[in-house]
Amino acid sequence: MPPSAPNALDVRPLAPPRKSQTVLATFDRLDEGEAFILVDDQDPMTLRPFLEAERPGEAQWAYLRDGPYVWHVRILRCPTDPSQNP
Repeated sequence: MPPSAPNALDVRPLAPPRKSQTVLATFDRLDEGEAFILVDDQDPMTLRPFLEAERPGEAQWAYLRDGPYVWHVRILRCPTDPSQNP
C-alpha cells in the first residue's frame, strides 16, 4: 500500500471486538511509512489506545473526518528511524 494512495478499511459492519482485531491485522500488514484510512460510523477513539498498547510507538493516528455520521482516520506505520517520520 503506497502512502500516496492509502487503502480504506471500512469497519462499520463489524461488531466492536472484531473491529479491534481487524484494525490490528491491517496495521500489521503495513510496511514502515505506509498507511490506511479507517472508516467507522462511530468515533474509533477506543481503538487508539488498543493499537498503542499492542504496538507501542509504531503508529500515528490522524482524524481526516470527524463525524457526526462517519469518521475517517489515517493510521500510519511509523518508520523505525525517527528522522523519517512525516
